[in-house]
Amino acid sequence: MIKVLVIEDHEEIRDLISYNLSRENCETICFDNANEGLIHLENNEVDIILLDLMLPGLKGMQFLQIVRNNKKFSGVPIIIISAKNAEQDIINGLEMGADDYLTKPFSIKILIAKINAILRRNPAIKSKVISINGINIDTGNYTVTVDGEDVSLTNKEYELLLMLLKHPKRVFTRNQILNAVWGYESDVYTRTVDTHVSSLRKKLGDKGAFIKSVPKIGYRADI
Repeated sequence: MIKVLVIEDHEEIRDLISYNLSRENCETICFDNANEGLIHLENNEVDIILLDLMLPGLKGMQFLQIVRNNKKFSGVPIIIISAKNAEQDIINGLEMGADDYLTKPFSIKILIAKINAILRRNPAIKSKVISINGINIDTGNYTVTVDGEDVSLTNKEYELLLMLLKHPKRVFTRNQILNAVWGYESDVYTRTVDTHVSSLRKKLGDKGAFIKSVPKIGYRADI
């Protein structure tokens, strides 16, 4: 499943993109500001980013510059979707590192075609297998095996496992996990994290013991 990070402050446009991309075997992770989008990107892998320019707080061009200057995710393709339709705006966006530029209002069919075209030609999008203690995560196919046996995880369980394994020994608070995996941060939902950790441990069997609880704080990967 293709993972699409959508940073757009207009809810109707976010919903339009999310609904239509879900029908194209895409998972969308949506934020209404670039700051939260950047936090998610620092802790999770995505295949492509759809970026508005006129955003509250961190602006789209600033986000674009940060991404392109960070070796960790500089290769992630970015399509700008903006109401700024002047010729110089489009040139500036492309020269700053955007892979394509779509002006509002836009055709959802053209957006999907652009996403598919970029993903077909982008050599940076390849499967990467993370292997730790008999747990294998294929980030290209989004599959998990334990000692060679397939393990069926939900999307959130997969993201949670990937987050922990990519940062061994690091302690994550429940709110940090909520923000990175679910895209929100609120004490009201902390049981959501605990429930998913419990389910993940069970699915991983004996290997799940590496997920350690940190009293009154959160969790860490004890590897």
